[in-house]
Amino acid sequence: MPSYLVAVDVGTRSARAGVFDTSGRMLARAVAPLGLTEGPGPQAEYSSDQIWDAVCAASRAVVTQAGIAPDRVIGLAFDATCSLVLRDRDGAALSLGAPDRDPIAWFDHRALAEAAECTATGHRLIDHLGGAMSPEMQTPKLMWLKRHRPDAWARLGAARDLCDELTLRATGEPGASACARAAKWPYLPASGGWAEDFLAQVGLDDLRERADLPAKVVPVGAPAGRLTPQAARAMGLADGIPVASGMIDAYAGALGTVGLSPGASPGLMLITGTSNCIMAVTPDPLFAPGIWGPSRDTVLPGLWTSEGGQSAAGAALEWVLDAWPGPAPGQSYDHDAVLARIETVLAREGAALGQEIDVLPDFNGNRSPFSDAGLRGVIAGLSLDRGFDALCKLYWRTAVSVALGVRQIAEHLADAPSGTGTAPRSLAIAGGLARAPVLRQLFADVTGMKVLTSQAEDVVLSGTAIAAAVASGHYPDLATATPAMTTLARVLTPDPARHECYDRDFRIMLKMQDHRAEIAAMKARI
Repeated sequence: MPSYLVAVDVGTRSARAGVFDTSGRMLARAVAPLGLTEGPGPQAEYSSDQIWDAVCAASRAVVTQAGIAPDRVIGLAFDATCSLVLRDRDGAALSLGAPDRDPIAWFDHRALAEAAECTATGHRLIDHLGGAMSPEMQTPKLMWLKRHRPDAWARLGAARDLCDELTLRATGEPGASACARAAKWPYLPASGGWAEDFLAQVGLDDLRERADLPAKVVPVGAPAGRLTPQAARAMGLADGIPVASGMIDAYAGALGTVGLSPGASPGLMLITGTSNCIMAVTPDPLFAPGIWGPSRDTVLPGLWTSEGGQSAAGAALEWVLDAWPGPAPGQSYDHDAVLARIETVLAREGAALGQEIDVLPDFNGNRSPFSDAGLRGVIAGLSLDRGFDALCKLYWRTAVSVALGVRQIAEHLADAPSGTGTAPRSLAIAGGLARAPVLRQLFADVTGMKVLTSQAEDVVLSGTAIAAAVASGHYPDLATATPAMTTLARVLTPDPARHECYDRDFRIMLKMQDHRAEIAAMKARI
């Protein structure tokens, strides 16, 4: 009888579950919304209990939709955003606001000052973060907690990545994901593990004891434990199945796409969504300013992952829709309607569509290549036109600016001292922005690279299913499972004429970045 795998992805605003067969084909997908409390200012928090409820609801729904018997599921795996879960000494939620608000969201930027202090140490760890600590990492958030909420710090009993919280709830076994530990914590697996001297420098010498950080580090694809009867009932699965070590969501997406361009130099991977992650998986460490990593063993064993990022990608497009005044009070537009209109107008106007508008999409800071969370977006060329086509032009030019940023990061990686010196030839793309054909082609036209897409509908879930397949023992290792469960669907080639137009836009973007820096310098002198 056939066997199946369940993969669960916890994103920014929803939990998604998928049922896969062992060839990598997804039979069903279910979504459950997440509650998110934003503010004041750059703060954002979840409820870990509500996240777990959403995970269980999505799992039960997807098993029902797939029409499979729970005892045919042989493996389970989780991926999640790098949100920080905080528990007190009794194991309950360590509240930072309302009683049930314990995880700090990945995109929370409350710890900007603490991140700058980490950068100022000049520790070798910072070289593995592109030369600057991000407020989205776990260290500055914990520094903020100790400094600004000493009452909560005194009650702290555990701190862990969200993916580790999910595997703990599923198995009852404490353990740290090798993916999350190396990517988001002061942990260097190739240099002895914990950077104890760095923790002492930033005043967190008591972190490991205070936060109950487990010594056990579980590699990608290895079992973190087995599903408990209680968790099995909640998720609609059979108890005792292996649960894989968790992964950061973007890294799960990289695992689901790395097999699309096999070879010694497989090109780049773009995992799109609320934010964008541009990933390179290489045999040798690749150091570049503004690039997170290199981190070893975070996607494939023995290989190094480097991650460029855009903190606002889909979020920038969402902001455009939400901020548009519209011709009538209360009227709103959705992405599908706007993209359908853009596709129609683009066929007539080509790359010149909306060319009077130029955008820098750094509404939530610039992750790469500048490592500056304080940067903000810029829009030039707006008129008083409130019509639908005017909205479509702004939306399109914002999407163009996101693609231009991907090109800048790709060239930045190639030009790094430890880089290849030549631009990558392919970009494997997956995620929310990859679902629209017009946007997939845009990334090809702007970057000048071939764009590879997977047959998988949801590549992040697909990568998580690959981890589950290895943890279950169905495949002996990731090197075997990845090509067996990954299928190339199509290759998009760039349009030379449009690429030439976007090349002009790229030069304009660089000039706008220079002007923004000049204005900031002028303000600093006031």
